[in-house]
Amino acid sequence: MQEQNELIKELIVDVQPQEVSIALLENHRLIELDRESAQGHSYSVGDVYLGKVRKLLPALNAAFVDIGDEKDAFVHLPDLGNNFFAFDEFVKTLNPNTDHRSIYSHIKLGARSVDRDGKIQDYLQAGQPIIVQITKEPISTKGSRLTAEISLAGRNVVLLPFAQKVSVSSKITTKEEKKRLELVVKNILPKNYGAIIRTAAEGKTAAVLDAELTSLIRKWEESFKKIARSKDVQMLFSEYSRTTTVLRDLLNDSFENIYSNDERVCQDIRTYLSLIAPDKEKIVSHYTGKEPIFDHFDITRQIKGSFGKVVPLKQGAYLVIEHTEALHVVDVNSGTRAKNKEQEQNTFDVNCYAAEEIVRQMRLRDMGGIVIVDFIDMETGEHRNQLYKYVQDLMEGDRAKHTVLPLTKFGLMQITRQRVRPVSEINTEEVCPVCHGTGKITSSIIVDEAIERKLSDLVSQGYKNLGLTVGPILGAYLSKGLLNSILQKWKRKYKCRITLTENSQYSVLQYDFYSEKGKKL
Repeated sequence: MQEQNELIKELIVDVQPQEVSIALLENHRLIELDRESAQGHSYSVGDVYLGKVRKLLPALNAAFVDIGDEKDAFVHLPDLGNNFFAFDEFVKTLNPNTDHRSIYSHIKLGARSVDRDGKIQDYLQAGQPIIVQITKEPISTKGSRLTAEISLAGRNVVLLPFAQKVSVSSKITTKEEKKRLELVVKNILPKNYGAIIRTAAEGKTAAVLDAELTSLIRKWEESFKKIARSKDVQMLFSEYSRTTTVLRDLLNDSFENIYSNDERVCQDIRTYLSLIAPDKEKIVSHYTGKEPIFDHFDITRQIKGSFGKVVPLKQGAYLVIEHTEALHVVDVNSGTRAKNKEQEQNTFDVNCYAAEEIVRQMRLRDMGGIVIVDFIDMETGEHRNQLYKYVQDLMEGDRAKHTVLPLTKFGLMQITRQRVRPVSEINTEEVCPVCHGTGKITSSIIVDEAIERKLSDLVSQGYKNLGLTVGPILGAYLSKGLLNSILQKWKRKYKCRITLTENSQYSVLQYDFYSEKGKKL
């Protein structure tokens, strides 16, 4: 089980005409995968709009808001925030002939506030313009979730327009440092601005914080002209791209390399790094290799192997992941794992391997809502408690808000996890060339990995002379290249003999290993 502080993070950015894919690797293992459209605008968390109230829903104490998307966005009464009236007055007052900054700084805060137990119709009416920010992207048939409490997140600070308070991250424990940071930021902020000082600000100089706050304030104030010019539905400004958002949230001392196959994206990343971590600019590299960047870093194979319904674990164990409308269900199976230990310890080991992969899968697929995990039953309460604590420790590395509950008496663990974007679903099935499309099989790009895992397990058990029977298509794939074929590489790697036999009765991905005496293994 790997120590968290030893993890080496790398970011790989694949720029294609239709979309940009961003892969986060930890020790060369795929942990997160984000995709954003390279054309047009997708409605993303953090984007700020001047919307228009379309319809009130008194029964839900909420309203539908038009932000330009085909699906109306949604705002609840509590999400209007404490300073809703300041934003509302600002929007109504702005026009092309006014001094925008003067109007902003002279708006009185705290004169009126939203009663969270009040009624939505007391604050909004159909057709009313309203400044809103996306807190959750549109998912399935639901539109975006909105808030009227606007925030602009930076690496070290979060800027809060029409706020008065400066708060400091609770993870900064030194009282002297908290007071220093609070004093520095208060002296920098103009009137009617507040801020949240993030953990990353610890130890930062006043000059660094000043530069970041100035950049965030400029970004907010650039929207003033848009509002003054037109009160129609429009985007005021966007959150940073997925790439820079990942950088902002994850950049730390263990972030080793950033690669992209697009020079413009590399330059954008360097520009962003110059603001938040100037000493890190040198870690950005432009990939110019001939093979696709995701293939070069072994990401394509990991995607195919990680997004299927069945996810293999160590020594034959595997997960089955099902996604329903209400929740995700994960079933842990021991498979053909060798029972070379006492049964209870063996079960605990499998459950720990499964826990590591489940936490990875939740981040990778951005699984949200309720996740039910059916671990293999364990007899002792000590092992159940150890597994519960282990899952909690593993989840500490997840940026999304989450809650982990102890195992029930039926061996089920409930995990709730915040989801702010649609769950990642990648098709890992392909049309079968034998049945000509009448059925589907799991993607053949990972069949050699499954065979190699079985081979490794058999060699570890002492088998050195093996027979391998496969269908003609798989046989041709494994033996292609003669001396550099996959089969020859396995022989050299595991120092064993493998006799390949092709059987036309076998399906495309079917295979069997046999001992030297012809016994099926």
